[in-house]
Amino acid sequence: SANRVCDSPLHSTRRHATTPDSSNFEHISTMEGYYWIQFGLIAVVCAMIEMQKMGTREKVTMPQNFMAFRNSYLFVYSLMMAGDWLQGPYVYALYQHYGYTTGDIGKLFIAGFGSSMIFGTVVGSMADKYGRKNAALTYVVTYIASCITKHWSDYGVLMLGRFFGGIATSLLFTAFESWLVAEHFKRGYEAEWLDKTFAKAIFLGNGLVSIVSGLLANYLVTDMSLGPVAPFDAAAVFLAIGGVVIMFSWTENKGDNSDNTSVQQGMKQAYEAIKNDKKVFYLGAMQSLFEASMYSFVFLWTPALGPNGEDIPHGMIFATMMVACMVGSSVASRIMSRSDMKVERYMQLVFFASAASLAVPVLVGNMGFMTEGERGGSMTFGGRIQMLA
Repeated sequence: SANRVCDSPLHSTRRHATTPDSSNFEHISTMEGYYWIQFGLIAVVCAMIEMQKMGTREKVTMPQNFMAFRNSYLFVYSLMMAGDWLQGPYVYALYQHYGYTTGDIGKLFIAGFGSSMIFGTVVGSMADKYGRKNAALTYVVTYIASCITKHWSDYGVLMLGRFFGGIATSLLFTAFESWLVAEHFKRGYEAEWLDKTFAKAIFLGNGLVSIVSGLLANYLVTDMSLGPVAPFDAAAVFLAIGGVVIMFSWTENKGDNSDNTSVQQGMKQAYEAIKNDKKVFYLGAMQSLFEASMYSFVFLWTPALGPNGEDIPHGMIFATMMVACMVGSSVASRIMSRSDMKVERYMQLVFFASAASLAVPVLVGNMGFMTEGERGGSMTFGGRIQMLA
């Protein structure tokens, strides 16, 4: 493991960076400007769209006690999402830093996805039975454990971390929302207010927090030179803070005991629904195929942009992609609001645009644009084309 660390691309990058070369520094400065310009342009477009949306929203008067409840949940949820997003930019880079091949890294990713798939089928019912607050705290503990494992280069320890990460991901997208829904109605708040809470949570947790997390991760690794493990340590800190708030401010709530459907019964009902309605099957197949392409992108974007060991700012690139996601979400809502736009037509456009974007790396690679790079150097022209796509 020690030999792998010493021979890793990131270490060789640091050795190369210690040699004073004015032309190299000038090229690096130019590349940093390119990243910031691309991020800034997309961020300006995103801010303009969001400000326009805020101006058209209908204002609803809400009581002070509900606002305090909503803000408390949004604070916790933002911390939990920060703990998740901070890890995104440097997962592949960290494994690459430890000297593992793409095949080895692929197995680690599969372990995480597989763990999430297996536990995702049962965590919802377990949270209902043992309590959503307990499930949220379990998320905190398992994800912190996953972050801690990143300090070891041993493959078995990293595999264990992926296992913990898969469990945590399943809990993230079940426990918190179910706790919010139950607590919202237990306190007697209006149903329409819940939608606004979810809208705020999506804007903060899946939008603003993801962008800031990418920039923070980039600052820790690139500007402070703390290494690719630093974002995982920062994630653990955010998770711990959120866990303390949950422990002392959240009340416990559980699911309705009248619904005693087992996992096996639920699976059987799902199978019957798929078998009896082909539309359910087709919809599931479409979503599965789209998710498969997305997870392939999640796995491969790092080696695709730096196939020769180029030194790329993973956090900055991640933040740029997250801003683009926010723009895409806003554009999608505008398209769907049109009376003449059918869902089927809209999905055809989405699949076509996604396929065209994912075809760019194939075309760039076949045209030879990615062969000009060097280990420790800047992103190639082909890599910049892929970023724009």
